[in-house]
Amino acid sequence: MILTNKVAVVTGAGSGIGEAIALLFARQGAKVIAADIHLANVEAVAKKAEKGEGHGVVYPVKADVSKEEDTQRMIDAATTQFGGLHILVNNAGIMDKMTPAHEITDDLWEQVLAVNVTGPMRAIRKVLPIFMAQESGCIINVASIGGLAGSRAGVAYTSSKHAVIGMTKNIGFQYTKLGIRCNAIAPGGVKTNIDLSDPSPFGSQKAGEGMASMPRTGESSEIASVALFLASDAASFLNGSVITADAGWMAY
Repeated sequence: MILTNKVAVVTGAGSGIGEAIALLFARQGAKVIAADIHLANVEAVAKKAEKGEGHGVVYPVKADVSKEEDTQRMIDAATTQFGGLHILVNNAGIMDKMTPAHEITDDLWEQVLAVNVTGPMRAIRKVLPIFMAQESGCIINVASIGGLAGSRAGVAYTSSKHAVIGMTKNIGFQYTKLGIRCNAIAPGGVKTNIDLSDPSPFGSQKAGEGMASMPRTGESSEIASVALFLASDAASFLNGSVITADAGWMAY
């Protein structure tokens, strides 16, 4: 198995891409801290892992990544439960209702950036001393093609995912000689339960102008496969990189 003897933390692991990553990592031998704001969801993921192929080990933790104390507890759980940490997957994220700049409120802007940018930063800040001490570690940030383009979402989500990609490149370069890798995945449209309700008509119309060029919608399992590659030794030469997983949408 690819991740035997590895310990991973996966945020937003209660559904969608995070759930798929947690289950795949567990099947591949990792012991996984599955963190999510909805505890019942990650408890269900842990039961799926236990009953599934290989009887994977998933430990559920309730965590709101916008709260520093929750992030601290989530990372501490890895060392408390499993005695170490080798992989961090920053997957938790929220949308912004396609809200354009002239409609954005301070509350929505701050909420999106708290989850999508500050949350990953705090988790990375917490794991880096662990990784530096052991001279190894892997960080995977789930960004978006919204971080590579200008109008796949509203202004807050777009800004947040551009920030995640910048963070990935900064950390990837600055810590590479310490044995630490930091890469990002930029998914296109994927079937998840991320909240897309009550969108701005103006923002939706503008973001939707390029939708016809999207080849297809992806599955969470397809993004999880990319995460597994990045977490594995097969990706040892990748650092500060962004892998676009969108069926070729950005190639148009």
